[in-house]
Amino acid sequence: MTSTIPCQLTFVERFVKLGDMKKLNIAIIGVGHLGSKHLKIYDQLRDRINIVGICDLEKERTQKFSEHYHVPAFTDYHELLDRVDAVNICVPTSLHFLIAKSFIEKGVHTLIEKPITTTVEQADELIDLAQRKNVKLQVGHVERFNSAFLAIKHFTNEPLFIECHRLNQFPNRSLDIGVVMDLMIHDLDIILGLNGSSIKNIHAVGVNVLTQQEDIASVRLILENGCVCNLTASRVSDEVTRKIRIFLKNTYISLDYVKQEAFIYRKHENHILKHALPIEKEEPLKKEIESFIECIFEDQKPVVSGVEGREALKLALQICENIKANQQLNPARI
Repeated sequence: MTSTIPCQLTFVERFVKLGDMKKLNIAIIGVGHLGSKHLKIYDQLRDRINIVGICDLEKERTQKFSEHYHVPAFTDYHELLDRVDAVNICVPTSLHFLIAKSFIEKGVHTLIEKPITTTVEQADELIDLAQRKNVKLQVGHVERFNSAFLAIKHFTNEPLFIECHRLNQFPNRSLDIGVVMDLMIHDLDIILGLNGSSIKNIHAVGVNVLTQQEDIASVRLILENGCVCNLTASRVSDEVTRKIRIFLKNTYISLDYVKQEAFIYRKHENHILKHALPIEKEEPLKKEIESFIECIFEDQKPVVSGVEGREALKLALQICENIKANQQLNPARI
């Protein structure tokens, strides 16, 4: 589906002008902690979509959301394969590939939460299948849609040093993956998007605190272009912190994803001047989902396609391998 609506119009304005276009039939697979947030947003977008059904193995939870949002409930996603134009997948990572492949084979546009799959080979298969079936494959790297990040990305040419901190309280969910695949992968996606350079060296350490996976990780990346990146991620912290600092020649940028604030510090003679960027705060997840719908209607490439999702996954897996190697060398310390 293509459109000639001017791109300078807002998302809502374009869809008002596209009033004669049919609504998308969408299903949400997985309505746990994150999937329920997706469902809430889709409910706000019913002017452009129909929620054909929600699906989850937890019958009681699914029925509760079914009654609240007045949508059909399913426990078997196969019943939705021939009923939808698009699907939103928010299930445990180990199930991403199987479910996404089933829908893409049916020509269904797919938004899949990060990480895209558990292996690079699985990601490659989904990317190839989506291309052959001519469907949109988008990966849920939501920080790309954070208003603070959108405000600073035009100032980040040729970064010299990047520092990321992503700390979270213990989630009691997503425990089938470690903190690198669960949290740090957001920052890996951002770093890859900012640099456009391959990785030269990885040094990573991590500790299993409350689970069988690493719950704390510290990583240093050296890129081929000379940029150095230090990343820290934890899911056993008392407070929630999601920050990135980007250092350039005579300038550095400080961004807080949670507060959606960003500041630029510039050298002026012998002083450092601080400038707050004007930011209109919006819900990143809503912008992500709106972008997915818009890509389908206007036949555009997703902001975070399967290719970008694959690259973030590849780097995350390399880091996990490096952590395991260092744990074997020195299992008692980070």
